[in-house]
Amino acid sequence: MADFKIVVSDPKTKTYQFDITGAEANQYIGRSIGQTVDGATVGLDGYTLTITGGTDNSGFVMSPTLPGPKRQKILIAKGVGYSPVAKGVRRRKFLRGSEIAPDITQINTKVTGYSDKTIEEILGGGSEDVEAQAE
Repeated sequence: MADFKIVVSDPKTKTYQFDITGAEANQYIGRSIGQTVDGATVGLDGYTLTITGGTDNSGFVMSPTLPGPKRQKILIAKGVGYSPVAKGVRRRKFLRGSEIAPDITQINTKVTGYSDKTIEEILGGGSEDVEAQAE
């Protein structure tokens, strides 16, 4: 059974983190970076999420250029997982493929389709903020 931490980044406001298990988590297995998922899997009905990356249980990042779910050691000059200190420097690094497997721990997503309700209203935090401002 897969357990994931889903990090939902809303470009308009802030970032939220959700823990999912069971059937909701199984919907993510086999998806790749760049694919869209329904926000209902994390409790955000009406929202559309795009997968932007993630990390596995050892902390290795997912690369959108590598096919498949495996961890691979590749020679890179720039990109996800490596920032060179000088021009032309390359390094051999372990990176994950772009496909989500059960040993992925964290999945990063971005909100691309909005609902008529805000995320704060759906999560129940919006009513507390309004009450605090009234006092």
